[in-house]
Amino acid sequence: MKRRNFLISPPALALGAAATAPSLALAAPAVITRESRILPREGKGPRIVICGGGWGGLTAARYLRELIPNADVVLLERNATFWSGPMSNKWLIDIVNTDFINRDMLRPANRYGYKLLQTEVIGFERDQKLVRTAHGLIEYDFLILSGGIRNAYDAWFGNDLRAIEYTRTHFPNAYIPNQEMLSLKQKVKDFKGGTLVMTLPPPPHRCPPSPYERACLIAWHIKKNKIPGKILILDPKPKIAPIGAGYKQAFEELYPDIITHVPNARVQEVDPFNKRIKTAAGEFKFDDAILMPPHQAADMVWHAGLIGKDAAGKPTGWADMHPRLFHANSDDRVYFVGDLMGHISDQFGHYPKSAHVANYIAKIVSKNIAQRVAGQEVTPLLPDNLCYMMVNGDPQEEISVKFEYEVDPTGKVIQTQIDMDVRTSDLVKEDFDWINTRFKDFLGV
Repeated sequence: MKRRNFLISPPALALGAAATAPSLALAAPAVITRESRILPREGKGPRIVICGGGWGGLTAARYLRELIPNADVVLLERNATFWSGPMSNKWLIDIVNTDFINRDMLRPANRYGYKLLQTEVIGFERDQKLVRTAHGLIEYDFLILSGGIRNAYDAWFGNDLRAIEYTRTHFPNAYIPNQEMLSLKQKVKDFKGGTLVMTLPPPPHRCPPSPYERACLIAWHIKKNKIPGKILILDPKPKIAPIGAGYKQAFEELYPDIITHVPNARVQEVDPFNKRIKTAAGEFKFDDAILMPPHQAADMVWHAGLIGKDAAGKPTGWADMHPRLFHANSDDRVYFVGDLMGHISDQFGHYPKSAHVANYIAKIVSKNIAQRVAGQEVTPLLPDNLCYMMVNGDPQEEISVKFEYEVDPTGKVIQTQIDMDVRTSDLVKEDFDWINTRFKDFLGV
């Protein structure tokens, strides 16, 4: 990590979006360095720091304040506003507007009484229970890491920073909420025809069924506007999954001349400058692309030294965590919430890296920490998962998948997957009911 001192004049101490967050007092000198202690503790309750203000982080902040009223809860988020991954594919083609997926984070902070600080997390001193941020050091008693994923472009390009930056800026995938979302939306609007390639990451990756939904909705946009374009899905898996039958029917019945799905297309080489991709299923050229490299746990998990290792001692790319209690195996004061979580079960591997799971696990972790603070025995709980995916824009139709979990007699977590492959408009209503209920849950609106 490269670190530098930050010279901040007194007016800038508001730190962006955190300026009006509740009880946010920065007892800091005019000159702040990376060694400055900021956000002094309030009260005698535990200090709980949450890194990442997505679905999981915002949910944890709300429920920790509710379950531990005297807790000093601090949420750290680098973005000024909350961008929702769910519904973002619909937003790309204007089925929902920007205000639907881009939300204010100050309102829930004020409503539920936690501190919100807009800053970058750049490291940890776990032996001293400190988070190192761009604006200084913050103490904690419990730490929750909820930073989502990182795009592992290095799996394709190694240390070729020029190729990484070119790919990120010219062929963005917008699977991390930031400026890429606006760039991708403009790319879709500007597409005039030709071959649009979409690469899918190998499992596990963020929201497994969503790349197929994105392909369907862009295909619907192409079909509606009579654009002479085709979509080529390069999928490393041997078949479409999850909701395989539903997506296969959508591809064949709605977009037979637009979408081509290529299985077993594990990426071997990418040449973004000459628009060429070599895969295990062959070599392909493209006119434009949405390039998704392999996904891994967010940088913060690597900075914390909490990435798991496989039997050969190589990094797994995901958090090294207790599969039932969600804390780090080597540090039970650090918890993991959301897409960065590690291995759960030999039967299915990871929980789906979805917003629904992040929201659910955040509530479980909040209860676990509350029980520990109260001196009670921690009760292991299980989540569930539910994903809705739109495959047609007119009429609006969706398919969905549900995952249920139980513990078998040996103590292993077992997953049951239920695909709803028949596309219907009823699922569209269920989808909007689902997300509005979740938004009200952690955003208060």
